[in-house]
Amino acid sequence: MEKPNSVELRLLDGPTYPTILRLAMPTVIAMLSQSAVNEIDVVFFARLPGCDGSTAQAALLPSLILVWLFGGSLSAISVGTQALTARRYAEQKPEAAGAVLANAAWFCLLGGLILTVVAQFTVGPLLRMMNLGPEVHAVALAYSRWRVFGIIGMSMTVGVKSFFDGIGKTHVHLVAAVVMNIFNVLFCWLFIFGNLGAPRMGAPGAGFSAFVSTWIGLLIVLAFTLPERVRFSPYRRSNLSWSLTKDLLKLSLPAAASTVVMMVGFGAFSRVAGRLDEIASHSDATNVIVGACGRAEAVNGAATTNIVAIMKLTFTACIAFGTATATLVSQSLGAKRPETADRFGWGSVKLGVAIFGFIGLCEGVLFTPQIVGFITHSEAVREAAMVPMRVMGVVTPIIAMALILSEALFGAGNTVFVAIAQLCLIFLILVPLAFVFAITLKIGLLGMWMAAVLYAVLAAIVMALKFRGGQWKAIEL
Repeated sequence: MEKPNSVELRLLDGPTYPTILRLAMPTVIAMLSQSAVNEIDVVFFARLPGCDGSTAQAALLPSLILVWLFGGSLSAISVGTQALTARRYAEQKPEAAGAVLANAAWFCLLGGLILTVVAQFTVGPLLRMMNLGPEVHAVALAYSRWRVFGIIGMSMTVGVKSFFDGIGKTHVHLVAAVVMNIFNVLFCWLFIFGNLGAPRMGAPGAGFSAFVSTWIGLLIVLAFTLPERVRFSPYRRSNLSWSLTKDLLKLSLPAAASTVVMMVGFGAFSRVAGRLDEIASHSDATNVIVGACGRAEAVNGAATTNIVAIMKLTFTACIAFGTATATLVSQSLGAKRPETADRFGWGSVKLGVAIFGFIGLCEGVLFTPQIVGFITHSEAVREAAMVPMRVMGVVTPIIAMALILSEALFGAGNTVFVAIAQLCLIFLILVPLAFVFAITLKIGLLGMWMAAVLYAVLAAIVMALKFRGGQWKAIEL
């Protein structure tokens, strides 16, 4: 009979690139499918009449930033869940791995209830701080209020799937994400446009659809835990332990802080786009772009949302590669094989740079007009987004390197460093330079994204130097 840990030891002994791809590809597809919840919104919003489409697209990015500010920070429990699960699994302690799952799930349930209430009362004031304009603000508020009802489902799904990632069963999230997104597309078609007798909710209908779909995803991943009851015993009441929860939080809180920092930073980043639209609306009439609805079009805000929507698919795939790397790094360290962890880390970087270099070539050089044209019907928005989109496509392999190594360091338990690095890079580089380049130097939207390029390059350098240093190999969990 096989030993409990025989599977993951064979995994660690496997060839570098096939092993990474074996773990990463289900995760990539799953996270792309999950990310498509938001990208579907962008596509459907483009088909709303008149200026409604641009207004909805401009409202989407600020809304998503707030959703991730609350739900994403709670979902950071996944960092500790995956790292501890992988370590205990490699140490031949399956019931200890099951206890990690139990504590992560309960924490997400209780924390999600609290954050849902807090979010409902604070999304309005937070959106007002982003200076969106009355039309965009109204859409963002209605959309966000629906999305925050999905905080519990979102965080618990991520927590449970991180357990399966930690034991190498990355296909679980794939199944849940695909099914969830099939429902999301159907619900968006029904509730945004009022098809088949459903109420026509417009852009807020997308928020409602995402909220319902997120809970469907949670039910699916929970169903996958049922066959694991014998081996991992996750449902025992004795699993609940404040000591273990503290261990999870010790790893996850820096990741949560990093998420909050990033969301606040990107909120300030997107506010620069809103400021550009505000300046344009108060400038000479010849410079104001008026949409078919007869009011000023939020061109810079919509273009920024569209660029982020396109690039976020790439970012998500990069993070998925990093998630697979985090599992291999964690399991290698649990098996007392730090040299194997190092091999998989750099192997994932090489694969990521090659794969995402090609994707960036497609996004930024070969098919940029087609991609931008697909995601918006506004000629003004297309024109504004084109050059920044090309720039971001070119630096995609650098972004891949930064994200993959960040996730690898998370898997090793070096979460504090990543959080501090993100804090410094976002508030000392990204946000101030975006304002200086775009507003002070009057470079406009391109200036914003020039700051994003510099941020990505510095992030890749910082993470590479830290991973190469190797101090993470000595971290005990």
